[in-house]
Amino acid sequence: MEFEEDGFVLAARPHGEAGAIVDILTAGRGRWAAHVAGGASRRLKPILQPGSRVRMAYRARVADQLGAARLESDGEGASALFDDPLALAALAAAASLVAGALPEREPHPGAFYAFEALVGALSLPDIWPAVLVRFEMGLLQELGFGLDLSRCAVTGSADDLVWVSPRTGRAVSATAGEPYRDRLLVLPPFLLSAQGGLSPGDIGAGLALTGRFLQDFVFAALNRPLPPARARLIERLSDAGRL
Repeated sequence: MEFEEDGFVLAARPHGEAGAIVDILTAGRGRWAAHVAGGASRRLKPILQPGSRVRMAYRARVADQLGAARLESDGEGASALFDDPLALAALAAAASLVAGALPEREPHPGAFYAFEALVGALSLPDIWPAVLVRFEMGLLQELGFGLDLSRCAVTGSADDLVWVSPRTGRAVSATAGEPYRDRLLVLPPFLLSAQGGLSPGDIGAGLALTGRFLQDFVFAALNRPLPPARARLIERLSDAGRL
């Protein structure tokens, strides 16, 4: 089995004295693990950082075995963000979510292009937190757990949607949800419209919303918590006054 694919490094862990097992999100084949010889070398270490864009040449004797890959850098990737620790933390959080949530060897082009868009936005500090929330929304959609924010689950109205039911993932209007507001999740307006502006607290509400459904619908089924990298990012965003 042989193929070449464009992809993003999601994670890498040492294997043996000098190698590494690398998780890569590919455009056409989804999440793919491979052994990279010399992965611990000074030349390859920068390439194996989460978010690095690579060209992967993969080879395996048998289709279902762990094969070997040769990686070549295909852009700056994570190295372009070395002067922005907060953006790097966001990249690590997004990569860990994809690595933990996507099944291996199953095509998910939507996840690839959403990740690509997020990587492109991380150089824009005023924009990327909102893009990150939308990325997490898209990841839920790609995995079959998309939220229905089109109209109120109770009244059917598309107006004044301000909450989301944590049980169904459907939007709820202000009037219908008022008696249950303590049990509902805040729906920030920017998730309803591409033209919606950001108000204080919107990013925090958005990450609380997506985090709830990622945990309950995706990671709980895998018997593990949300990746620690995501919690570290939220702590950093809070410390920076970005939530």
